[in-house]
Amino acid sequence: MNWLAQLSPDIRQYMIVTGNYWAFTLTDGALRMLVVLYFHGLGYSPLDVAMLFIFYEVFGVITNLIGGWLGARLGLNKTMNIGLFMQVIALSMLLVPSEMLLIPWVMAAQALSGIAKDLNKMSAKSSVKLLVPKDAEGQLYKWIAILTGSKNALKGIGFFLGGALLSLLGFQGAILGMAIALAIVWILSLMSLKKDLGKAKNKPKFTELFSKSKAINYLSAARLFLFGSRDVWFVIALPVYLASHFGWDHWYVGGFLAAWIIGYGFVQTIAPKITGIKKITDSQTKESKADTPDGRDAFGWALALGIIPIMIALSLTYNDDTGWLSSTVLLIGLMVFGILFAINSSLHSYLIVSYASDDGVSLDVGFYYMANAMGRLIGTLLSGWLYQDYGLAVCLWVSTAFIILTSIISLRLPASSTSLANKK
Repeated sequence: MNWLAQLSPDIRQYMIVTGNYWAFTLTDGALRMLVVLYFHGLGYSPLDVAMLFIFYEVFGVITNLIGGWLGARLGLNKTMNIGLFMQVIALSMLLVPSEMLLIPWVMAAQALSGIAKDLNKMSAKSSVKLLVPKDAEGQLYKWIAILTGSKNALKGIGFFLGGALLSLLGFQGAILGMAIALAIVWILSLMSLKKDLGKAKNKPKFTELFSKSKAINYLSAARLFLFGSRDVWFVIALPVYLASHFGWDHWYVGGFLAAWIIGYGFVQTIAPKITGIKKITDSQTKESKADTPDGRDAFGWALALGIIPIMIALSLTYNDDTGWLSSTVLLIGLMVFGILFAINSSLHSYLIVSYASDDGVSLDVGFYYMANAMGRLIGTLLSGWLYQDYGLAVCLWVSTAFIILTSIISLRLPASSTSLANKK
């Protein structure tokens, strides 16, 4: 372990934050797949399954807003550890006998899990801002991309793990194993995470929850519709469609969704190479600085993303949705969507951390991810309802409309994120 001791304190803290985030994400992805497949297997309708996640998303919205304020007052180490502990409790709530796994109880457990997830994510993303030098925008983009991308890759593994554990151990056996593993991570985090990380010098008032930055407000609105465009077909509609139309079992459904998320996460990690980080020289100071993506890039990549759901929806609308052509277009199209969505998501994740102020960074990040959670909530509700009443094609048309709104809003983002960050 000598190599670990030789690393700088900031890098060691980054590794601890990332490790916590990884562990949490793995259980979160597995839990999502476990709940969807288990209750669909019991005969619950797509809308009923979607209802199980309502509180997960609703409390995610509230948590991001209040969690940012708590992070600024208490420190990000405390909010991250609170999130880990709450996930252990949420998992433990599902260990009751199967006859007690009624919708209200599962919704309550999912509510607690939603609070935990967004406390953990807000804490992790905000921490990176504080561990990177102020003038290193290129490094910030890369670290955010690695954190976000690796998280989503592990969430994909979690999807596969959830399907596999359900088949091998059953619902309660899978839940018990994850609860024990995450409890161990929580204990290690309590012992190793730096105290008072991210605590604001000036204690923010509760009335300061809402962002006063136009750039952050526009980016938050764009994020809402971006994630709504994914979850309107991905959360409920797609897994149920694959199981009912393709006849796939838990392994196949979990495996495909896992591959999608893993690929999505991998693309996120290399997004800086795809979008580009150039070196520019200041004409006055002659100093070399990183030229990172800005609002114009966000608009262009969102526009490219919108083409994909249109193509898939047309194929499903005008061809037999069980035929080989529609099936091929659907599977390939979703993979291409994942690549473009990953670039959009990684770019947004960098922009919010860049736009955020140093003191009380969690306030800005929390507000932004509140909008993110709102988009997921809207998408989840629409996914169950639209698929049940109208089918997958309509879900994809709504996805297209959301992406168009994302593109329009992105036009109002600053032309240079770097210059904005330097003004703060």
